Amino acid sequence: MTGAEAPTGRRQRVRVRIVPAAPAHAAALEELQRVCFPNLGAQELMTREHFLEHQERFPEGEFVALAADAPDGTPLAEELVVGLGSGFLIDFDLQRPEHVFHDIIAGGTYANHDPEGAWYYGADISVHPDYRGAGLGRALYDARKELVRRLGRKGIVAGGQLPGYPRYRDRLTVAEYVEKVVAGEIADATLTFQLANGFEVYGLIHGYIEDAYTDDWASFIVWFNPDLHFPTFEE
Repeated sequence: MTGAEAPTGRRQRVRVRIVPAAPAHAAALEELQRVCFPNLGAQELMTREHFLEHQERFPEGEFVALAADAPDGTPLAEELVVGLGSGFLIDFDLQRPEHVFHDIIAGGTYANHDPEGAWYYGADISVHPDYRGAGLGRALYDARKELVRRLGRKGIVAGGQLPGYPRYRDRLTVAEYVEKVVAGEIADATLTFQLANGFEVYGLIHGYIEDAYTDDWASFIVWFNPDLHFPTFEE
């Protein structure tokens, strides 16, 4: 599930660092879920207990963004959790992208993590609304990519929300909407940002997640590790 940021213009520079998630961040990450995904059903949101389990199961796969300043640049008394990038390793067939988010993340526990898995499944990337446009989404994606390259895995797969679709649903199907976003004719706050970060759309998934905004549709996106060779159809 991805709900990343899109640039919103110039803003006050704030001090933020990306660090591995730790148990002390778990409660704040639960609150971040509620703030970033108000449209999702309660069963789709992860809790403090889920985050603690992630960190036991695959600690390298979870990153947090910690802000030392308020959005206006005022220094904070202590760092604030304002972003998350999490996931796990799994084998995945790109020719069969259909899956349900709640199932693949094992109810939020990431119990499907396979230490030998060829792909990093991007289960969650989110940035607090007050800190969007400050480059945190890109920094979290970069941390994931660096991990994938260091581990020598094929790349990142994920399902992505389409927050801009409701404005077009009366005249475009989801497929038509995504096609126009990919072509650059329409900007979507999440998908456009993912495309700018090197992801490709490999299909659509219906029933992926409970999302009243898009009638449960999501994009299926892939980022390929540039260190590896992927045969083309001609080879």
